[in-house]
Amino acid sequence: MLKHGRLLAAGVLLAAGFAAAPASAAPAQSSAACSLRLGSVTPGGDHTLQTITAAPSASVRLLGPMNLYPDGQAHLPTSVRTELVAPAGEQRTGLVALGPRMYGTSYTTDGTGVSVVPGSVKQTLVGGGWDELHKYVELSRYSAAGYSRSNVYSLINQFTDGLIARWTVTPSGWKYYTTFGGFSSVKTMTLIGQGRAYDTFLATTNGGALYTVQVPTGSGKPVVTKIRTSTWQGFETLIAEKCGNYGTLLLGIDKDTGAGYLYAVSHANGAATVIKGLGKVPTTFPADDSYFRYYNAGTVLSGA
Repeated sequence: MLKHGRLLAAGVLLAAGFAAAPASAAPAQSSAACSLRLGSVTPGGDHTLQTITAAPSASVRLLGPMNLYPDGQAHLPTSVRTELVAPAGEQRTGLVALGPRMYGTSYTTDGTGVSVVPGSVKQTLVGGGWDELHKYVELSRYSAAGYSRSNVYSLINQFTDGLIARWTVTPSGWKYYTTFGGFSSVKTMTLIGQGRAYDTFLATTNGGALYTVQVPTGSGKPVVTKIRTSTWQGFETLIAEKCGNYGTLLLGIDKDTGAGYLYAVSHANGAATVIKGLGKVPTTFPADDSYFRYYNAGTVLSGA
């Protein structure tokens, strides 16, 4: 059993490498028009920003803001929520671990998008225990019809088992610490679906299978559904963005080669899920970076 009082704080690969989908199933809607804003934390503690489109294509990789975090300390970044602020800046908020401690972090950019407004950088300690056992972390914010919630998830290697841990974030701190066992074979995950009662992740295994993992936000156990049986083991990182009403634009990053591949994924439906390979992204993804997604406040993922 996980002993994580420290956390309580308040805390292939090729486009043709998957099975053919049913001809009657539609791929993600208007995938050619979809894009994602890819961010990363560098070993030097800088943020980067690059737009990846479904062509596939990639914009110039912007470096900055710089020196947000101490050199070699930042890891496990969550997706970063963005909101426009006057006159031309952007408020950015998320979570990041600095060494073994997790922080809520925020800053406001100026009109350049790569420099911060002086005095706007804030880091709020959540808690300790965020060591090498943690493979992935995400903060899911959901709001609809007058209801809102925030949940934090972490994929943890613990002894012979693998755990998904879940916290509910409240105004007074992180509450209701819960773990679900049986995930030792999971290599990485990414959030693709959000609802009032669940969050759904796309997960790869060390053996190359691709699954959805629907984790309840309240009581109950996760529901695991197989989508593909092989060829997905080479990706160390998955990044997902909403594409159309119910689809997902999925980026898989192979850190061994520095390559990234894009896929248009239909609404998840087990083995009937349509996955269309869009090709290799024409840019290099540094292996030492930790990657995340910038998203507009209010965006709700609906891929599952």
